[in-house]
Amino acid sequence: MFGFDSDMLFRIPALIAALTIHEYAHARAAVAMGDPTPKFLGRVTLNPIPHIDPIGLILLFIAGFGWAKPVEVNHRNFRDGRKGMFVVSLAGAGANIALGFVAWFFLMLLGELNLIGMVWQKTLWQLYRYNLMFAVFNLLPVPPLDGSKVLMSLLPGHLAYQYQKLEPYGNYILIALVLIPGLLGTLVTPFYRIIEFFIRGTASLILGIVF
Repeated sequence: MFGFDSDMLFRIPALIAALTIHEYAHARAAVAMGDPTPKFLGRVTLNPIPHIDPIGLILLFIAGFGWAKPVEVNHRNFRDGRKGMFVVSLAGAGANIALGFVAWFFLMLLGELNLIGMVWQKTLWQLYRYNLMFAVFNLLPVPPLDGSKVLMSLLPGHLAYQYQKLEPYGNYILIALVLIPGLLGTLVTPFYRIIEFFIRGTASLILGIVF
C-alpha cells in the first residue's frame, strides 16, 4: 500500500487529493462557523501546496505514517464553541468519505459503460482507498486526531476536561498504534468495512436505478 512501487504514479495523485480535500474541508468549515483564520492563512483552497507538509508526505510513502499541514483554527471565534469544534473536526473525514464515494461511483459507472481503462481504474481505486483510510484513521479518538476533538465536543464539561489530559500522550499512543504489529489494523478495519458497505451499497442502489 505504501512504499515505492510500480503503482506510485496512481497513488501519488490519489494521496495528494485525499490530503487536500481533508484540510480544505477543515478550513471551509471553520470559516463557515465564524473563524476567518484559515482564510487569512490561505488554507481555503483546493490548491494542494498550502496543505502539504513535505516531510509528512514523504513518510506516508516510506513508512505508512505521516501528516498534512494542520489547519490553524481559533476556537474563540466560533459562534458556538462546541458546535464549531464538532463540525470542523468532522468535516475532514466527511469530505474524505464523500470523495471516496465519488471515486467508487465513477469506478463502477465507467466499468458499467465499458469506458474505463487501466489508468482510470487504478487512479480511482487508489483515490477510493486513500480517502477511506484517511477518514477512518482521523476519526480515531486519540489526540491530536480529529476523532478526539469530535468526542471532546460531545462529552459533558467535566469529562471533556479529564479527556483533555490525554493530549500530552497522544503522539506516543499513535506511534504505539503504528509500531505494534496488527494493532492499528484491528482497530480501524471494522469501521473501514462499515463505511465501505454504505458507500458501495449506495452506489449500487443509484446505478441500479439508472441502469
